[in-house]
Amino acid sequence: MRVFLTGASSGIGEALARHYAMRGATLGLVARRADRLESLKSSLATPAESYVVDVRDLPAMQAAARDFIAKHGVPDLVIANAGVSHGTLTECADDIDVFRQILDINVIGMVNAFHPFVAPMREAGRGVLAGVASVAGYRGLPGASAYSASKAAAIRYCESLRVELRGTGVRVATICPGYIATPMTAKNPYPMPFIISAEDFARRFARAIDAGSTYAVIPWPMAIVAKLLALLPNALYDAAFSRAGRKPRKG
Repeated sequence: MRVFLTGASSGIGEALARHYAMRGATLGLVARRADRLESLKSSLATPAESYVVDVRDLPAMQAAARDFIAKHGVPDLVIANAGVSHGTLTECADDIDVFRQILDINVIGMVNAFHPFVAPMREAGRGVLAGVASVAGYRGLPGASAYSASKAAAIRYCESLRVELRGTGVRVATICPGYIATPMTAKNPYPMPFIISAEDFARRFARAIDAGSTYAVIPWPMAIVAKLLALLPNALYDAAFSRAGRKPRKG
């Protein structure tokens, strides 16, 4: 099995890399932090290529994809996992660049991760493109407007791509994590129901991919919570969440 993965240097990405390495997969690992990436690669007992690339850099992503395909062939699974999260407030001028960063990495970065593989996978008539979104994309969270918007966009982007590729043999899977214990969520100053470890998430992610899922919320109880929140009338939702804890802003 060949797996190409972005955001591989920590959190969910690292857990996914380790999980697929234990299954004997050949890995293509993408991240911005060279030291963390090389440390991960050297700890894996499986063939792995590392690419120190920012997913916002399309030419670099294309070059990494070409290199991986030349050495190992077309991946069986491409996981667009790279993502960032910071608290944001529209009235704060300093946050405008943070909005742009979050949307560029979480949405355009996903497009850049998938783009170089669509044509080779279509030609091969096989493969899975898995986008890591979030239940935060179901409704707008106060103080996290950029993150919520980016994940809502990721969900709809993957849905559009799934329909576009229907009948080609290429499957698109949208995976929506709930709360996962990672450095990203460690800063959250509020309760996180049904939180699971990154390792547990990786196992459940792989089961969903193996089962042929095109959409999965992990862990499953968060799917119920998210769907109920989506059904709440605005007045009730606003009253409940206007008092909710908020993620710290960057800085």
